[in-house]
Amino acid sequence: MKTIFSEKHALQSVEREFYRGGWVEAFEIPRRAELVRAAVTRAGLGPVMAPEPFDLGPVLAVHDAAFVRFLEGAWESWTAEMGPIPAYPNLWPPRRSRSIPTVRPGAELGRYAVDMSSPILAGTWEAARAAVDCGLTGVALIEAGEPAAFALCRPPGHHAGRDYFGGYCFLNNAAIAAQQFRSLGAARVAVLDIDYHHGNGTQDIFYDRGDVLTVSVHGDPVQEYPYYIGFADETGEGDGEGTNLNLPLPWGADFAAYRRALTEGLARIRAFAPDRLVVSLGVDTFAGDPISHFRLESGDYPQIGAMIAALGLPTLFAMEGGYAIEAIGENVVHLLEGFEAARG
Repeated sequence: MKTIFSEKHALQSVEREFYRGGWVEAFEIPRRAELVRAAVTRAGLGPVMAPEPFDLGPVLAVHDAAFVRFLEGAWESWTAEMGPIPAYPNLWPPRRSRSIPTVRPGAELGRYAVDMSSPILAGTWEAARAAVDCGLTGVALIEAGEPAAFALCRPPGHHAGRDYFGGYCFLNNAAIAAQQFRSLGAARVAVLDIDYHHGNGTQDIFYDRGDVLTVSVHGDPVQEYPYYIGFADETGEGDGEGTNLNLPLPWGADFAAYRRALTEGLARIRAFAPDRLVVSLGVDTFAGDPISHFRLESGDYPQIGAMIAALGLPTLFAMEGGYAIEAIGENVVHLLEGFEAARG
C-alpha cells in the first residue's frame, strides 16, 4: 500500500491549545504525522510518496466558496490588523443573528470557526491544501488501479463542514476525496469514520445526498465532542434520507462493544453497494489516548483493518485523529497491516 505524505503539514504547528477552560500543551502536533510516517517505513508497508498538486476545483466541489476565500486570505487580513500572532476567534454570532458579511477579521473568524482548537497561522492554508492533495493523490492512485492507498493527512479534516472549521480541521480531506471519486465516475461512495470523535463535518457535507453513505462509530455526543451532532436518530434528509448512520458509544466502550457497532456499520455499507470506500482513520479510540474515552488496545486494530478489508472495496484511508504519541504509529500500522493481510 502506498502512503502519501507532505512535509508541508508542519506549517500548522502550535505549542499550546485551549482545552477545557485553559491553555495546555498542544495535542495535535506535527510529531503525530512524523511518527506515523516513521512507523509505516519501519514496517515496510510500502513506499511513501509526496502528493501531486491539485487546483481548487475539488475543494470547491465540497466547501462553500465564501468559506474557502476566507481561509485562503484569513492570515493576511488578520495580520494586517493584529500583527503576526495566531488568529483565534473570541466571539461567535448569537442565534438568529444576521449573516451580513463583516469587515473585521476577528468577526469573520467567529463566523466560520466552531471552537478555539484551530488557530490560523501563516502556513495554515498551505498545510491544509497539502493535506487535501494527499487525499486526492490517493484517489488518483486508486483510479489508476491501486486497490488501496493511505493519505497521511495533517491537518486532519473530518470536523470541517461545508462552511466551517474546527476540531483541528480546516478542509475536509475525506469528503473532498469522496466527492472526487464521484466526479471521476463512481456512482456511489461510502465514507466510514472510525475516529473517536464524530465526523460532524462529513455528515454536514453529505447529509442531504443519496449518492454518498456516511457511517460513523464514535463517542456519544451526549458526553463527547462535537456534542451537538452525531446522534443515532440523524439519518439524513431529502435525497439523503437513510444514507447517514451514526453509531455512538458511551465512555469506556471496549473492543467487544466497538466491534458490534462496526459490524453494524459495515453491514450498512455492504447493503449500500458503493463503488469506492473512504475511511476516516483515527486511532484516538486507543485506551491510552489523552483526550478520548474508549478502551481499545493496540492488538485490536488489525482486526478492525481485516473487517474493513472484508468489504472488498477499493479503499482510501485518510488520517484523522490519535493523540497517544507513544502508540500512534504502531496503532495505524497495525490497522493497515490487518487490512492488507485480510485483502491478500
